[in-house]
Amino acid sequence: MSRGELDDLYDDAVRDTVERFEATGSPVITDGEQSKESFVTYPLQGLGNLAPDGVPITFADGHIRHLPRIIGGPFHYRTSADVYLKAAKRYAHVPLKQAVISASALSLLYPQGGLTGYSREEYLAAVVSEQEGEIRRCLENGAYVVQVDFTEARLSIKLDSSLRLLESFIDLNNLVLERFSDEERRRIGVHTCPGADRISTHSAEIDYADLLPSLFELKATNFYIQLASERDRKRVLKMIREFAKEEQQIFVGVIDPVDPHVETPEEVKERVLEAAEYISHDRLGTTDDCGFAPFSDDTSRSRDTAFDKIRSRVTGTALAAKVLGID
Repeated sequence: MSRGELDDLYDDAVRDTVERFEATGSPVITDGEQSKESFVTYPLQGLGNLAPDGVPITFADGHIRHLPRIIGGPFHYRTSADVYLKAAKRYAHVPLKQAVISASALSLLYPQGGLTGYSREEYLAAVVSEQEGEIRRCLENGAYVVQVDFTEARLSIKLDSSLRLLESFIDLNNLVLERFSDEERRRIGVHTCPGADRISTHSAEIDYADLLPSLFELKATNFYIQLASERDRKRVLKMIREFAKEEQQIFVGVIDPVDPHVETPEEVKERVLEAAEYISHDRLGTTDDCGFAPFSDDTSRSRDTAFDKIRSRVTGTALAAKVLGID
């Protein structure tokens, strides 16, 4: 298949996704990351200074994903997320949220043993600069909000129970976020989840109590938090109420992409009303726990199932809003 033919298929997938997403009634949509190899490696596709045998990520069902490993400098993005935003805007009639990978996830590409002639400090400076530019271009090109995917947050605690790795991730991501004004940061958010790949997770066993106090130190306004699949949602909501800052908007997960069951609108409504007991209505929104296929070869959930779940989220959220007296 030629590159042109592949691009046509990607374009068709984006158009179809946008049309089906809009048909759910969602007030904000995405392109479903249709032309990305994965949510984490999209900036790297085609770079020549990478090896495939980087940090392994082990999922609960035993399968493993390997991050790439950088083998020399300099580092730069091959593809920036604003490219995907521009493609989706050709078809969208409602606001678009654009996902970007976090600087902390990309920090894991640098080998522990170091690289001759290219220091870790030089690499991280390049990562921060690249992500600042990417987010800024997305904002300038009309993204309603830019979502920084921080799925490695809970994973970092699994890798290092001392929380030092998590703290370094928070510090690194804040180096990016601090480059934006308060007004710009109102359109920047952070997503956290324990992964969702081939109907499995990589860090669901990690207690939110170890993450949430640090998570809300990130200098972002919008927080998209996996919650539907948590065993004790009320306990997590109490922690969110305790640690989230007043200016931070909380979007709670009410849909579990890993679960093949399609949630009913009534189930979603009850989850929203539950969250409203702990988070004020003017700060509360809903989201999905995670992406439905963060890696391009994950076919464990169908597109029909994904859109059925999204439709339930939209309808159930509206039902809850009516009960709460929100327009």
